[in-house]
Order: sequence, then structure tokens, then C-alpha cells
Amino acid sequence: MTPKQCKMARSGLGWTVSELAQRAGTRPATISNFERGGTALTTTAELLKKAILSTGRVTFNGENCVCVEEE
Repeated sequence: MTPKQCKMARSGLGWTVSELAQRAGTRPATISNFERGGTALTTTAELLKKAILSTGRVTFNGENCVCVEEE
């Protein structure tokens, strides 16, 4: 998952940075930094992706595509 995909998925789910941070068990500043293209540990990116995918509403296709199903 790229930083751009993270932001698109979070937005599509209607989540704030704080909500994703809570669900992923990380800090909001970490997510903001990642979404701006900053560096993040591979484990952090995986935690974010896992939290997003746990909704069952998001799929990632390639490096630029994010699909979010409505509730």
C-alpha cells in the first residue's frame, strides 16, 4: 500500500487520521507523515493496511487504485 492509497482508502471509509491510528495501534502523527510520503517502517505500513482491509470494504489494485465499497 502506497501513502496515496492509504489516504484514499481512509477518506473513502470516512475515517480521520486519529480513527485509523486507533484501529492500527499507532500514532496519528505516524499516519500523517506516511500519507505525506514520509518514511514508515514496513511493519507500520502493514498495520495500516491490515486495519483498512479488516473492514472488508477496501481492495487495492496496483499502485494507484483503491476501491471502497459502500456500507
